[in-house]
Amino acid sequence: MSDRPHTPVLDRVTVPADMKGLSDDELTQLAHELRQETISTVSETGGHLGAGLGVIEMTVALHAVFDTPKDRLIWDVSHQCYPHKILTGRRDRIRTLRMKDGLSGFTKRSESPYDPFGAAHSSTSISAALGMAVARDLGGAPEHGIGDCIAVIGDGSMSAGMAYEAMNNAGHLKKRLIVILNDNEMSIAPPVGAMSTYLSRLYAGAPFQEFKAAAKGAVSLLPPPFQEGARRAKEMLKGMTVGGTMFEELGFSYLGPIDGHDMEQLLAVLRTVKERATGPILIHSITKKGKGYGPAEAASDRGHATAKFDVVTGKQKKAKSNAPSYTKVFAESLIKQAETDNKVVAVTAAMPDGTGLNLFDQRYPSRCFDVGIAEQHAVTFAAGLAAGGMKPFCAIYSTFLQRGYDQVVHDVALQRLPVRFAIDRAGLVGADGATHAGSFDVAYLANLPGIVVMAAADEAELVHMVATATAHEEGPIAFRFPRGEGVGVDMPEQGEVLEIGKGRMIQEGARVAILSFGARLKEVQEAAESLQAKGITPTIADARFAKPLDREMILKLAADHEALITIEEGAVGGFGSHVSQLLADEGVFDHGLKFRSMVLPDTFIDQASPADMYAVAAMNAPDIVAKVLDVLGVADLDAKRA
Repeated sequence: MSDRPHTPVLDRVTVPADMKGLSDDELTQLAHELRQETISTVSETGGHLGAGLGVIEMTVALHAVFDTPKDRLIWDVSHQCYPHKILTGRRDRIRTLRMKDGLSGFTKRSESPYDPFGAAHSSTSISAALGMAVARDLGGAPEHGIGDCIAVIGDGSMSAGMAYEAMNNAGHLKKRLIVILNDNEMSIAPPVGAMSTYLSRLYAGAPFQEFKAAAKGAVSLLPPPFQEGARRAKEMLKGMTVGGTMFEELGFSYLGPIDGHDMEQLLAVLRTVKERATGPILIHSITKKGKGYGPAEAASDRGHATAKFDVVTGKQKKAKSNAPSYTKVFAESLIKQAETDNKVVAVTAAMPDGTGLNLFDQRYPSRCFDVGIAEQHAVTFAAGLAAGGMKPFCAIYSTFLQRGYDQVVHDVALQRLPVRFAIDRAGLVGADGATHAGSFDVAYLANLPGIVVMAAADEAELVHMVATATAHEEGPIAFRFPRGEGVGVDMPEQGEVLEIGKGRMIQEGARVAILSFGARLKEVQEAAESLQAKGITPTIADARFAKPLDREMILKLAADHEALITIEEGAVGGFGSHVSQLLADEGVFDHGLKFRSMVLPDTFIDQASPADMYAVAAMNAPDIVAKVLDVLGVADLDAKRA
């Protein structure tokens, strides 16, 4: 406790109502203390630091001016919500962030009434806030009441089309709605595209002209580093009349740019908006991600996501691994393919570092495309590349590829275009919890005609699957791999092109066969060691492919064993369901085969370590042992003795 910051004003604030009696000077001091508390917290828990530090003053000002939770405050993505949680009755649990049975790293409706909308994927806040504003005006939720609806969205999130769909609708409906554009020119990766260029040139025109003195909008009144940004913002887009910004064309009154770290300015603007706004209004706030903490400000990602760290030096306490990460293996394998094939190109949706494509971009910048937070566009852009004769690898996390599913179906699969989907973060991912789990991709991809779906059991298999995807030209192909380090197997110098739809035998045994798809293979092998100590030697096979299935291998396993168990890091409807369909179609069940499928349970699993999450899912080695004993009707004598 002695190392924790001194926070006399923050200590007086348990919920936002406690801020109502504070003076403006005390609110400024509160922001300073909140910043120190946030830094101290994340140094112990790890997590998303830079985004929260960038909105400290905005968080204090919003809760001081508005009446949350009646006024609905919605944080887009909610990487930046830790300071908000500290001010809304959760400070006593804030150091359980992202831990088992602790606070979520994102806003979560079931966690607090101050979290009116759950988030973790970007660009949803304006749509949600507009829906709440309409519900308010239609008399919804009378027992609680809904006041103002405020969406705080970053410039990176504004690159997604959904944000503009919502703004267009809001402008048409003309409901009172407040959108705060948190413009830090720094999302997870530096924002790209025409929208960022537009924001850097935007200028506050006629709307709220009478408030400009209160807002201190003049360039000369803005401190560095905001002056240059504001000067750029004064350059009007060519061909547009004064005040005719895109936001105004969408029906929003526009106010800004304002200094998002100046408490006096923020309070003046927010109080005026609360008092006088009628229809939709957008407040353009310029901030600095990682503000107030030197190591975060100096980092290339402004401290976006950190492990536990030393507060004084900022040095992160990352555990060393003897095995490379799957993400790095993918990136290096793709670079090797690109060395000998100039048609190989890579596409990512605002996640170059997370997907490893930053390494590819360093080597082949003209062949690497970061399209911004726009998964739908990324998929169809990749389809266009494929139609033009290139070999696109579309690298997107499993949880984010969900956002481009219609494009996968309509623009890729239907046209049998050879887009290669590199699906990172397959399975349960740990501290980010259910919002980032890669639970559903096998189920939502393997039902598409003509697609090939693979899963890497280890890092060496991933190398082979990158090579296989490069060589595949007959239609779309996907390969999935988990977050984190590999299992430490020997790595091949070059990837081998696998025969499509063919698995591999790992171990010959008797009575029961375990057919693994993906990275649970290591757990299966550990389970087999325990079973052998009990006199049971299972057959183990690595399916490699969920589509097409290795019919010959599966049917032989079924014929030679009294029981067959499949296991996968995915939901029902995936690999096991396809195996079951094959066995049913072939009449195998008529001959008495005992079949079981181990899949993720029909629930969203909260954050914990991956091992703990898989324990909840009953998919670790002891669970596999129990499943085998159960299906064979063998009593676990060791368990009975215990």
